[in-house]
Amino acid sequence: MEVTFDLEGESVTVKLPEDLYYHNDHCWVKVEGGKARIGFDDFGQVTAGKILFVRLKPEGKTTEADKSFGSIETGKWVGPLKSPVSGTIVEVNPEIKKKPTIVNEDPYGKGWLVVVEPSNLKSELSNLITGAAIKGWIDKEIKERLK
Repeated sequence: MEVTFDLEGESVTVKLPEDLYYHNDHCWVKVEGGKARIGFDDFGQVTAGKILFVRLKPEGKTTEADKSFGSIETGKWVGPLKSPVSGTIVEVNPEIKKKPTIVNEDPYGKGWLVVVEPSNLKSELSNLITGAAIKGWIDKEIKERLK
């Protein structure tokens, strides 16, 4: 799905693939063979601005749903990355430290953040936004966050 909105006087279009699961704080999840790949969604990266630094928990550490697994820093914002699912981080994107703007350039591809071995995936996925519910959620986010 694509959504176009006005951001600081410019028309911006963001993509929100309907085959992903989204957390209210704009991290996405893609289930891959029982593991969960997590990234920062297109709306989040566009509204945050150019990403200057990403700090992530290292491999082997655990994360809990709705708790921080790292942070993102831009020229105008520093904020937590809240995990959509609980589990153990088994992989951290090595490119993020070298080039944090990869999250801006390719949020659903090369800009992924971590891969988690989930501990309660089925239950936690039911708390996330996916499919037809994405449209209503992002419309509400645009109205609330971009007043």
